[in-house]
Parts: sequence; C-alpha cells; structure tokens
Amino acid sequence: MVSLRLPPTPTIRDIIKLYRLSAIKQLSQNFLMNEALTDKIVKSVGKIYNSQVLEVGPGPGGITRSILKKNPKKLIVVEKDQRFRPILDLMESIVSASDVDMTLIYNDIMSINTKDVFSFKDKKEWNDECPNIFIVGNLPFSISTALIIKWLHAISKQKEAWSHGRVRMTLTFQKEVAERLVADVMGNQRCRLSVMAQTWTLPKLQFIIPGSAFVPKPDVDVGVVSFVPLKTPRTNHDFLFFEKVNRHLFSFRQKYCIKCAGTLFPMDRRKQLSTTMFKLAKINPGIRSFQLTVEEINRLVSAYKYLCEKHPEIVSYDYRASKKIVSKKLTKSISVQDFTEN
Repeated sequence: MVSLRLPPTPTIRDIIKLYRLSAIKQLSQNFLMNEALTDKIVKSVGKIYNSQVLEVGPGPGGITRSILKKNPKKLIVVEKDQRFRPILDLMESIVSASDVDMTLIYNDIMSINTKDVFSFKDKKEWNDECPNIFIVGNLPFSISTALIIKWLHAISKQKEAWSHGRVRMTLTFQKEVAERLVADVMGNQRCRLSVMAQTWTLPKLQFIIPGSAFVPKPDVDVGVVSFVPLKTPRTNHDFLFFEKVNRHLFSFRQKYCIKCAGTLFPMDRRKQLSTTMFKLAKINPGIRSFQLTVEEINRLVSAYKYLCEKHPEIVSYDYRASKKIVSKKLTKSISVQDFTEN
C-alpha cells in the first residue's frame, strides 16, 4: 500500500486563521489541530486503503487529510457549515488528479440517507465479513447521542448504510458518553445507551483525547469509540419497542428496577403487572437496572410484550402524560379553590 502524498498545504491552524474561522458554540464545534491525533483516529478505523469512507463533520479538514493519506477509493464528506466550503473545495481539487474519488455534501447528516452515498460494489451479505466501507466522524456533542441512536436503529433494520452489510463506525463523543456506550454490567456509567449500543453492535473505546487538543478547548475530554455491527443481535424485538422498555428500566437509577418497570403500567394495575412481568422473566425484583445484563433485559422485554398481548389497553399507556394530566388537574383545583376563597 502506498500512502497518498498531498502537495504542501497550510496547516489546519493556518487555514483557520486565513479564513478567519471560529468555532460556533451553537453547533458544538471543536477543531482538532493535532495531526498525530487525527492520524491516530484514522488508524483506529482499520484498513481503509481502497475502501469507501464517509466522514461526518470534517470542519477545517484535519481528519480528512489523515483519511486521504491512506488512499481510500472513495471519500464522501458531509459538512453542514458552509463556511468550510472553500477549504474542502480546495482539498477536493487537490486530490482530483489522484485515484481518490472525493465527494462533498453540504447538508445535515441527520437528514441524509447514508445508503445513497456508497457504491454497491463493496456490498456484503449481513453474515459475511464486514464490507470495505467505513463511517468516521468528529461529532458535535449536540448531535452525537441522537445520531448514534438513529444509526443503531438503522443497523437493527439493516437499512441506510447498513443495507451494504455490517458497516463499521469510528466516532468521537464526549468522554462521559463514550464511557456509557461501552459500560459493562455493574459499571458506574451503565445506562440505557449502553444496552442499546451493546445489543446491536460491539462498541469499543479506542482511546481518550484530552480536551486541550481541541480549539476551542471543551470542558470535557473526548472518547473515540468504534462500533462493529453484530451478525446476530442480542434481541429479536423491534428496536423502538426494546428501547421503550429500556427507557423505563433506567428511568430511576438508584431504585429497584421493578419500580422503574412499573411506570409501563397504569397506576391501578401497576403492582400486579410489574410483579407478573418480573416473574415471567425470572428476574429478581430487588435488582437495580445497571445490574441487568442485555439477556436479562431481553427477557423483561419479552415478558412485557406478552402482557401487552394479554392486555392490549396497556400498550398506549404513557406514564409522563398521565403525570401531566394529574398536575393540570391539581393546578386547576388549586386555582378554583383560591378564586372561591377570595
């Protein structure tokens, strides 16, 4: 493999000064200036020579340069901020004489169907080895959790990029979120996000980047996490249904999870149905949510599904909505009382 030698170009720091760019706080932008770190991120992605790579949020192009040095066959870059267009357009023109096919898309990654950006030449069947297709991104903190949930949902359906096979991802998150994604049973960071990620993928924390490496410096360090979709998910349940039960199980971290699961059911039948749910799943009702394995949670989801089939009226029950109704009634009652007393 021969690395692509880019002609001499200004450093990322010089480019930012040249175009008078500054990070936009509302977009959670933090620029990674250290070339050794961008190279390290790309190295953790895997062998991307002659591959297809989608990069999310390149900004001034630090990671983009490190990707190009590895000679991918195709590089698709998605950037929402139009201020970076001159820099990325210049980079595209520089590599146009090489064998790299570079495509720039100026749009919000949340609204893009990633299926359409890749060629089907590298497609693999789901149970085959992973295709020579990768997704890489230094994600803004503001969208990172929403985006990974969106993509985990797509993985569960084998849609979008994952209609090409088990496409691998390497993404950045603020350190706390990165630790949650990989947190094991009994871990301090174990949460709903841990379970969702580990049910459909094998997430791995590659390394931590200190906040001081970014400009402007964020208040937290950053974790680089890789994801390999599992050939066989650890549940047969629909993603949204599985996520709903998880959301309730982790709603009160320090309470017994039977109390958390109880919020799935109307108040007048809560104790009876939650007790039945745990008996069906053969789970100790005195356990806490962070002590549950994915397999145990899957049994609880199966038990809840059985109860929904037996009692269809509970499917539409919304714990939060019922609390709002009670709150409104209480407020109205107090208001009427105050008015009457006056």
